Amino acid sequence: MNGTSTTTPLGTASAARSLLLQLAAGAALGLVVLYGVAFAESPVAHNAAHDVRHVTVKPCH
Repeated sequence: MNGTSTTTPLGTASAARSLLLQLAAGAALGLVVLYGVAFAESPVAHNAAHDVRHVTVKPCH
């Protein structure tokens, strides 16, 4: 061996799985924050979420 490391397919699959898990966790957190703020009692937080929905052309009414 010349001291270089090689990536095995198992290592690549594990890295891809880890990346997908991180992306899914980030998406879930984003949805929780979005809906948590959208239904918040605070008018400032609710209006900010409402404005974002209009900017991203999502129905809100």
